[in-house]
Amino acid sequence: MGGPWAVDGHSGAVGDLRALPKAHLHLHLTGGMRPATLVDLAAEQGRKLPAGLLDPASVDLDATQLRGWQKFQRLYDAARTVLIGPAEVRRVVREIVEDQAAAGVGWLELQVDPSSYAIRLGGLHATVEIVLDALRNDLGVGTGLVLAGNRTRHPSETETLARLARRFDGVVGLGLSNDEARGDTRDFEKAFRLARDAGLVAVPHAGELRGAGSVSLAVDRLGAQRLGHGVRAVEDPALLELLADLEVCCEVNPVSNVALHVHKTVEDNPWRALRAAGVPVAIGADDPLLFRADLLANYAVLGASDDELADLARCSITSSTAPSAVQAALLAGVESWRAHHA
Repeated sequence: MGGPWAVDGHSGAVGDLRALPKAHLHLHLTGGMRPATLVDLAAEQGRKLPAGLLDPASVDLDATQLRGWQKFQRLYDAARTVLIGPAEVRRVVREIVEDQAAAGVGWLELQVDPSSYAIRLGGLHATVEIVLDALRNDLGVGTGLVLAGNRTRHPSETETLARLARRFDGVVGLGLSNDEARGDTRDFEKAFRLARDAGLVAVPHAGELRGAGSVSLAVDRLGAQRLGHGVRAVEDPALLELLADLEVCCEVNPVSNVALHVHKTVEDNPWRALRAAGVPVAIGADDPLLFRADLLANYAVLGASDDELADLARCSITSSTAPSAVQAALLAGVESWRAHHA
């Protein structure tokens, strides 16, 4: 993937990142689209893309301000308009899986809000079926689907998604995304109770645009087993201890955090503080279409040692919903990678 964050699979003296087995737990469907595919589909459909999608670096996406988040959401919505039917969605999902395979990902959990695509794909049920079918592959990438509720809409819609999720073997979790500064987390308790009762993992976004209190609510009220982002948890030492005790994983997306002004630089990202406190950390790419940084780039910018990279890969695998046999094989691969780079 192009852009200022692109890497060739190496970071200084660090070993080959592509060869490091890993799980990718934080990736959104539209945000995972290749920039070239977006341009191709727009051209085929005669659509004019916003300049910010062609050159995201030209747009200030300061999501700590209301207008900044609105800019981000408008760009995301504009990108989603090219997914006009099943064929386009299948192409994008297939290419996402191909990109993960090339990055050394052995397990992918793709996140999607079906309600954003349902009108064009024949309804919620059909949308889930199309995405699950497209995720099936012979590239060695195991997959699961996370259905994401939208915290800016009525909680009953997320409850509907939770009930829908229980009907599909390939759906592994329930998320909650969009502007974290809007909506009351407590209103989504029922939806996440339904999901947990069905054996689905609870993976809401929290601790990105709001502070440690948002993380506490997600854990206490939604039973979060993983957190989309979660980086603001470092603001409360007692909360860090709780996350470590419960083994709640933070899905950390360092480039996304800088692009959205959560942190000024990637050096400010608290992934090391989270790990030092015993909190599992899984590195993710979030929305590489807009941030022009794939999973390898997000690993590379950390400035991590080989030992740290192996540790992060282990966390991503053990915090995933991958079957035990898949986890064991990937963990063995991590140990082999580390031994090779010792």
